[in-house]
Amino acid sequence: MFLLDIPNSLKTVIMLVLVVAVFYFFLIRPQSQQAKKEAAYRDGLRKGDRAMTAGGIHVTIVSVEGPYATVELAPGTRVKVQTATLQPLPGTRV
Repeated sequence: MFLLDIPNSLKTVIMLVLVVAVFYFFLIRPQSQQAKKEAAYRDGLRKGDRAMTAGGIHVTIVSVEGPYATVELAPGTRVKVQTATLQPLPGTRV
């Protein structure tokens, strides 16, 4: 068999490289792609968009000023929140 001819130290290096590759492709890469999608979503927030706060409250965006957004909870009830706490409504794709 192929692996029987390789010295033990090289087998260890190969296994270490394989473990790092598995961690990268199954954990690190998907997480960084999701973070990019979420950042793009927050950067694309505009007046009139519907979103959900980290606390689960469904809101309508009134304005966005840098890292903050003014949202309307109910007609006439406006609150200033950080855009990092806003996420898409359940069932919508990012």
